Order: sequence, then C-alpha cells, then structure tokens
Amino acid sequence: MIALSAAAAIGGILVGVIGFAMSYSTLSNVALNSWGFSKDLAPWFPVGVDASIVAFLALDLYLVRKGTPWHVLRLAAHTMTGATIWFNASSQGSIHADPVRAVAHGAMPFLFVIGVEAGRRLIIHKARLEAGTASDRVPLHRWVLSPVKTPKFYRTMRLTGVTSYLEMIRREQELLAYELWLKRKHDGDLSKASEDELLPMTMAPYGYTVAQALAMPDEQERAAQARQEEAERRSLEAETRRKKAEAKAKAEALRADGDLEKVKAEVEGETGQARAHAKARVTAAERAAALEEQALETAVMAEARARTATAERQKAEERRAKAEIDLEAAELEQQAADKRRAIEEADKAAAAEAAAIDTQTIAIARKATAEADEAAAKTELAAAETRKAATEKNRLAAEDREREQTALANAERARLAAAEADKAAAETRLAAAEIEKRAVEMEDTAKLKPRERAVRKVARMILATPDQIAEQLLLSDIQAALEVTSSATASEYRTEAAELLAQGYQP
Repeated sequence: MIALSAAAAIGGILVGVIGFAMSYSTLSNVALNSWGFSKDLAPWFPVGVDASIVAFLALDLYLVRKGTPWHVLRLAAHTMTGATIWFNASSQGSIHADPVRAVAHGAMPFLFVIGVEAGRRLIIHKARLEAGTASDRVPLHRWVLSPVKTPKFYRTMRLTGVTSYLEMIRREQELLAYELWLKRKHDGDLSKASEDELLPMTMAPYGYTVAQALAMPDEQERAAQARQEEAERRSLEAETRRKKAEAKAKAEALRADGDLEKVKAEVEGETGQARAHAKARVTAAERAAALEEQALETAVMAEARARTATAERQKAEERRAKAEIDLEAAELEQQAADKRRAIEEADKAAAAEAAAIDTQTIAIARKATAEADEAAAKTELAAAETRKAATEKNRLAAEDREREQTALANAERARLAAAEADKAAAETRLAAAEIEKRAVEMEDTAKLKPRERAVRKVARMILATPDQIAEQLLLSDIQAALEVTSSATASEYRTEAAELLAQGYQP
C-alpha cells in the first residue's frame, strides 16, 4: 500500500506538472498570436486559467476534509477544466479538421482532473470511516438477480442507518427464520400470533432486529416502571420537604410562643411581686399608722386621767388637811403613806396598762408585716413556677430541635450508606465486566464455537447468583442475555452450564 500510494502521488504530480506546462505553452502562444492579448498579459492568461482549477479543487478538498463540502467549488473547477480543455484542443485550428491533434492537446488537463477526483474520493471515504458513517454499497449482481426485492432492501438499509451489507443480510435471514418458526408454532396461521410475537415483522422496516423487537415490551415496561419510581421518588422528596418545612415552622412558632410566654410570665411575675410588695407596704404602713394613732390616743387619755387624778388628790388632800388639822401627826403620816402606796399602785397599773397596749400594737404590726411577707413569698413562688414552666418549654423546644437534627443526621447517614452501596454495586459490576472481558478474550483465543461460548456465558451468570445455584438463574434472563427466543434452548444452556461448573470451570 505504501508503494502504491507513492506511485500514485508521484504519477499524479508528474501528470499535473506536464499538463500545466503543456497548457501554459499552448495557451500563452495562442493568446498572443490569435486572441489579441498583449505581450504582458499573454503569459498570465494560462496561469489564471490553470491556477483557478488548482485553487478550486484544493479548496473543495479542504472543505470535504472538514466535513463542510460546497459543490459550487467543484462545479467551478470542472467548468474551468472544460474551458482549458477546449482552449487547448482548439488552439491549433478547427477540432473537426484534425481531431487527433485536438485530443492530444486536451488530454493532459482531463487526466489531471481524473487524478484529483480519485484523491477527493479517497479523502471523503477516509472521513466517513473516521466518523463511522461509511456505508457498503449493494452489489450489482443483487440488483440484477433480485430486481424486485433489492430496492426495498436498499431503502431499509439507508433509512435505518445500517452501514454493513452483510449485517443487513443477516437481519433479513434472522427475520425470515423467526417468521418461519412463528408459522410453525401457530400451524401456518400468523393471525393467531399475539402483537408481541408479531413485533419483529412490524419493527423490521425501522431497523430493529428480532431480538430488539422482542425485547421492546420488557424494555418499555422497565422504562415505565422507572418513570413511575422516579415520579414516586420525587413525590416522596416533595412530601419530605413539605413535612420538614411544616415541622420547622411549628418549631419556630412553638419557640416564639415559648419566648412570648416567658416574657409574659416574667412581666406578670415582676408586676405581681411589685404589686404585692407595694400592697404589703401600704397595708403595713396603714396598720402601723392606725396602731400609732391608737397608742397616741391611749397615752394622751392616760396622761389626762393621771393629771385629773392628781388634781383630785391634791384637792382631797387640801380638804382633808383643812378638815383634819387636828388629827395627829402619826395618823397624817400614816394616811400620807397609805396615799403614796395607792398612788404607786395606780402608777404601776397605768404603766402595766400602757405596756400591754404597746405590746399589742407591736404584735399587730409584726402580724401585718408577716402577712405582707407571706403574700410576697406567694408572689415570688408564682413567679418561680412561671419561670419553671418557661424553662420546661425551652427544654422541650431544645429536645425537638435535637430530635430534628438527629433525624437529619440519620437521613444523611442513610444517604451515605446508599451511596456506599451504589459504589459497591458499581465496583461489583466492574469486576464482573472485567471477568467477562477476560473470559471472552480466553474464548477468542481458544476459538470456541458459538454454543460453547453461550454455555460458558450462562455458567458465569450462575456464578454471579447469590448461592451459585443453577435453578436460581431465570430462563428469561438467559433469553435476554443470549438473544434466544426459545425457553427450551435457554434451559438446555443452563443444564450444560451447570455440568460445566460441576467439572470445575472457572472464568
């Protein structure tokens, strides 16, 4: 291939150089001698014509390589090629007069364009290969041997994006085999088949293989279930967010109510305490004033009675002194002593009475003070109870916040556990994929038959089950993995895989 590429490149360059040299010599001479160009412009005329061909073709190849071809450039290049061929062919006179000479002068530009078109085709094909859009052509013998079915075959291949001709043939063969099996199953009457069984024939024009069409119902069910699970998950998340918002709002409301009740209790307690103290002080002051007034009145009356008694005693003494001048001194002295004793006893009684009055007043004042202190103590107790209730509310609110934080922490731990589980599952799937890859490489090396490969794949699926028991692997999973439609075939694969594992197979 390297030698061919080198030969093509060298030959193309030689053809181009020779063609342009011949065209330049021919056109410059005829432009100067026959077409009326001046000596200055005649040499530039062939350069302009041939350079335009090179420029248009190079720009067209560049745009093709970039995936944005513009057909106007190619058309312009071909037009200028036709023009230079005509100019070279007619430069030696009439074409009909000497056709051989005309062909000899016009052949080289034509050969150069053929080489450029070959390079353009190679570049386009390489670009399609790199983009994965290169498509096989339907062979000519198929159009000749099957002129009726081939257009439909070609149409399906192009519309469904099947680039391989052999892959399209395999799909047709697979569909025909399935249709024959379905007819055999229903005794030749396809009308008895269910819609799911007829899906391969229905979806074949749209590029679906038999396995893909048969798997469509299960895939759609799984997709619908996935959408439903996603909708339920979103609904649960929305409900959870709503409940959290409500709980947070309730907590904030309870916290605000607790703060308000606390402030009210503090204000009411302080107000009640102040009122009780003020009332107690007023009551005590009133009682003390009343008792003081009573004591003052009692003292004044006692003093008045004492002065009255003294005046009466003085008058009595004066009368007795005047009436009993003649009494003996001893009797006077005795009488005076008796009188002094009486006065002393009276004074003692008055003093005792005054002391009793003072003691009662003090006791009443002390009782009022004690009652005021008791009222103040009750008020203080009520304020303490109110503060205790507010403290209990705060404690309950704190416990609610702690429970909410605990719930959030538990939810976060649950999410982390789910993420770890997903990571472990992904690692398990990666390990299974690596085992599958190594097993496939070993099978490729051993050049096993398709059935042996299928049996080993089922054996690896059995090893992936929890207890590595063949009966735990569902036949439907085998059918989906191997793209087989018969449950009997899947059962045979499972039996052979179990026997292979019993013989010590390890992937």
